[in-house]
Amino acid sequence: MEKAFVFGMARSGYAAAKLLIEKGYQVTINDRSFEQDLEQIKELESLGAKVILGVEDNDLIDNTYEMIVKNPGIPNDHSYLVKAKELGITIINEVELAYHYFPKDLKIIGVTGTNGKTTTSTLIYEMLKQSKKRAYLAGNIGIPVSSMVSLFLPNDIFVIEISDHQLCNMIDFKTDISVLTNISEAHIDFHGSYEKYKEMKKRIFNHHQSSSLAILNLDNEESLLLAEGIPSQKKYFSSNSLNLKGCDLSQGFINYNGKRIIKIDEVKLKGKHNLENIMAAIVAVKEFDVRDEDIQEVLKKFGGVEHRIEFVKTISQVDFYNDSKSTNIKSTQIALSTFDQPTILILGGLDRGHSFDELKTYLTNVKNIVSYGETKDRICSFSKENNIECFAYETIDKAVKKAYDLSESKDVILLSPACASWDQFKDFEERGNKYKETVNLLEEKNE
Repeated sequence: MEKAFVFGMARSGYAAAKLLIEKGYQVTINDRSFEQDLEQIKELESLGAKVILGVEDNDLIDNTYEMIVKNPGIPNDHSYLVKAKELGITIINEVELAYHYFPKDLKIIGVTGTNGKTTTSTLIYEMLKQSKKRAYLAGNIGIPVSSMVSLFLPNDIFVIEISDHQLCNMIDFKTDISVLTNISEAHIDFHGSYEKYKEMKKRIFNHHQSSSLAILNLDNEESLLLAEGIPSQKKYFSSNSLNLKGCDLSQGFINYNGKRIIKIDEVKLKGKHNLENIMAAIVAVKEFDVRDEDIQEVLKKFGGVEHRIEFVKTISQVDFYNDSKSTNIKSTQIALSTFDQPTILILGGLDRGHSFDELKTYLTNVKNIVSYGETKDRICSFSKENNIECFAYETIDKAVKKAYDLSESKDVILLSPACASWDQFKDFEERGNKYKETVNLLEEKNE
């Protein structure tokens, strides 16, 4: 029996282990944290997997393993992986594993980019479903691809959100359509340089041929430069230029190939960045002959993705928004650009040593900053330099309460942390849920 080592549990590791067991592998799964789902541990053990938690020991890796399936968040210079390379063991991630079990004629739409991945992926999926296509959505959006393999049939359409971390360990994975929403500097701590980050993003076009399609942001020079020389057909979306080979904006309409699709005023999702996400999605679904009426139906109803500038509720005429997914400066810039009202901004989280200076020109409407977590003191120093009063707290719930105390009627309280969540939370979703839970308690206290 062939052996596989799954490094890192969480959702993707659990799903990968189950798929490997189903395909006849003897599986060992290892995570340095004991804090895993007990039911999942029991299930894997009942299926014959060896589960090792709370330790990291290089001696666990030996030449009896055919492959290591690693969690995307684990860097490739980890000692396990260095040893595996020396032993000639194949290192892949959960998406690459799942890809080898896809039906031959599955149509794959891959979406990546620094920002907008989740919204764009979700819009593509919703438009396809509205058009009665057999479509599925998974990947970096929070659903492991390995958990979907048994559902796929030939000619189904699979929409996958792919992060730069996931693209690191791709070998054979190939899309039919690749969407690159935009590129800007991010995750330098993980990759070591911006050039390396861009190199990983370019892998969304791996194995493309002249029959493959690349959908690109005509307004983002980095994206255009990255896609130079790829053999794919190219289509574009643009907020600033007339574009007869894809989507553009003109005279208050979103247009496709020069034809009006929908009035911008009729679109529920607000913000220039979201118009770009919408246009990218339209270009993708038009490859599957989705009708204008189905696109319109989705755009009139779709209000956004959880944790991405998500409206939570209004309390005493103060609007609360949850943008926990903003784990980098660019995302927070986008969030701040969405609002014209006086804003109390909640920033904080894991300290990667990154500068907040690129937020300076986006602070016009920010009346106060409330910081929390590892970066709280650095944020207050940045805030002071920009003549904005800042209040620092250890935890997000205290930060939310202070923001509410500071607020006045018609204000916006925006959680858009510009930092990763891992100093206090397992992921941005847990952080966003804690924020919403705290907001809900505020309302209860004031009833």
